[in-house]
Amino acid sequence: MTKILPPQRTSKGLPPAPVQVVHNLDRAEAGALKPLNFKVSPEFHREFKAYAAVHGVSMLDLLKEGFDLVKQRRG
Repeated sequence: MTKILPPQRTSKGLPPAPVQVVHNLDRAEAGALKPLNFKVSPEFHREFKAYAAVHGVSMLDLLKEGFDLVKQRRG
């Protein structure tokens, strides 16, 4: 009877040196931007973008201003 050898296992190699370890728990810089991930309807997006363009503000500034107003109203 033919003896079947087990498959050869490959090594993962050595772990990274301590200087290569990424510290992903550090806070982002104060001026760095981070994406917000949510979806809106095409109609809302069109209206929001048009309003921002007509009034000469960026969509980000309009969102921030709206959020500030909500925080003031709700406390």
